[in-house]
Amino acid sequence: MATLSVLVPFVPHRPEQVVPFAAYVQWSPAHRLWQGQGTLVDPHQSFSFAAGAGFRVPAGTGVTLMPLRHPYDAAMQARSLAAATGHPVIAGFGPAAKSFQKGLLGAPYASQLTAVREYVRVVRRLLDGGPVEEEGEYFPVRTVLHTLPTPPVEVGLGVLRPGMARVAGALADVAITWLTPVDYLRDHVLPALREGAEAEGRAVPRVTAMVPMAVSRPDRDPAKVALASNLGHLQLPHYRDMLRRAGVDTDPQNVEDGAKALVAGGAFLYGTVAELADQIRDFWAAGVDEVVVNLSGVHHLHGLQPTLAELDEIVREAAAR
Repeated sequence: MATLSVLVPFVPHRPEQVVPFAAYVQWSPAHRLWQGQGTLVDPHQSFSFAAGAGFRVPAGTGVTLMPLRHPYDAAMQARSLAAATGHPVIAGFGPAAKSFQKGLLGAPYASQLTAVREYVRVVRRLLDGGPVEEEGEYFPVRTVLHTLPTPPVEVGLGVLRPGMARVAGALADVAITWLTPVDYLRDHVLPALREGAEAEGRAVPRVTAMVPMAVSRPDRDPAKVALASNLGHLQLPHYRDMLRRAGVDTDPQNVEDGAKALVAGGAFLYGTVAELADQIRDFWAAGVDEVVVNLSGVHHLHGLQPTLAELDEIVREAAAR
């Protein structure tokens, strides 16, 4: 069933900043609350804080970065979050940019896909409760995670390009995309996801698309909102390569034009509330199971209350269609 969820549209400095969005998910048609990787307050802690404050909602971490934690700790943190919230959790992972890997590990993974395969396989087996004996190149693990009754924890994998989509198809429960235009998802990511699943004789994972957007208003420049939402992504090689494959040309030396290209190429959605609802439905029609409304540009430029109001407009319009 197609669902609509919400992204915490900023990196929290304090865990209580997540509470308004957890409260929104609790009483609105939105299905799940997501938070990306933060280097200030970690999403596991912010979601647990919100649960302790009485706002217990389904959570997704999309995506936490592999160099930050061993697979054993990753599995334990995700399961602890399910115990704290009392709801299912999607624990999303990604390898991060090579520069980030080098800064934390001394060198990037020699094979990104091999490292991801090992990491996801170990986390999944640990969560399943069985003994793990992984003789991996990057994550050799011989241990067990003792069982604890909790709501389900699903393993997600950040996906931008077909190679990672095939890995997700083979191993993950959920493929998580970010900034990917709907045509690129339909024509490139989803076929590769199916290839990976078919090769392993398993069901195709669900797809969660994190979609940056904003409502068109007289005082707004769509490129400025897109830039406020995606400045960092426009400078990362793996995002630029994905966008190039999707027909969205960007130049890290000219991020203003890159932001315009995001809008023109459908990587950043901009329009009336009704138009955004229609575009969300386009993602569902293309095969996406869960669309996550990302209003980070709106929050950056206009603050909390306008963001919550705009979020409610979009979610209710899309849910009603």
